Amino acid sequence: MNKNEAVESGDVLPISESFYSIQGEGYHTGGSAFFLRIGGCDISCSWCDTKYSWETNYHKLISIKELAQKVLTYPAKSVVITGGEPTLFNLEKFTLLLKNKGIKTFLETTGSYPIKGNFDWVCLSPKQNKPPLASSYKLANELKIIIYDIESDFKWAEKQEKLVAPKCKLYLQPEWSRFKENKNVIIQYIKDNPKWNLSVQLHKFLKIS
Repeated sequence: MNKNEAVESGDVLPISESFYSIQGEGYHTGGSAFFLRIGGCDISCSWCDTKYSWETNYHKLISIKELAQKVLTYPAKSVVITGGEPTLFNLEKFTLLLKNKGIKTFLETTGSYPIKGNFDWVCLSPKQNKPPLASSYKLANELKIIIYDIESDFKWAEKQEKLVAPKCKLYLQPEWSRFKENKNVIIQYIKDNPKWNLSVQLHKFLKIS
C-alpha cells in the first residue's frame, strides 16, 4: 500500500500537532483531553489562528495505531480531533480503534465535508465561505459560531441555529483578535437571546496549549 492509499484508507493521518491539555472552548471547556490536530484545510478563514495546519503535505503521516498508543499514555479518556479540517479524511478506522480502547471521541469541524467516523460529540463550527452539508447539521451536538464581523456573523448564527436539532447546544465565541472590541456586544446579545451561550478561548487566557 502506497502513501496515498494509506491516507485514503484511514490507516495513517497527517498530524500537525498532538498534545495533552485542558479544553478551552465550547461545551467541554475545562475538561482534560488529548488533542489531535489533523493537517489540511481549504476553508481559509482570514482570522484563523492555526494557519500552519492548512497544508496537508507539510505534516508527518502517522499510523492510527501509533496515535492510539500515544493517547493511552495519558489519564484522560477523551480525544479531541480538530484541524485544519479533519473531515477531509476518513476517520472511521481511527474512531473505532479508540472506542474499542474505551476512549471517547470529540470532533471539531466546519461540516463542509461528510463526517466519516463514529463520534461521541460533534462540535459544528460553520463558516460562511464554505457552509456545512445538510448531513452535518443532523450530527451536531454543539453549534459554535465565531463572531468576527458583528453584523454579518450574528445573522449567520441565527440562520445556522435554525438548521440544527432543538437539543443542540448553542455557542457564540468572540474571535480572539477582536475579543475586546466585540465581547460586550456579544454578551448583550446572549442576554437578549438566552438560548445562546458564551464560549471564550480559555486556553489563551491561561496561556497554555
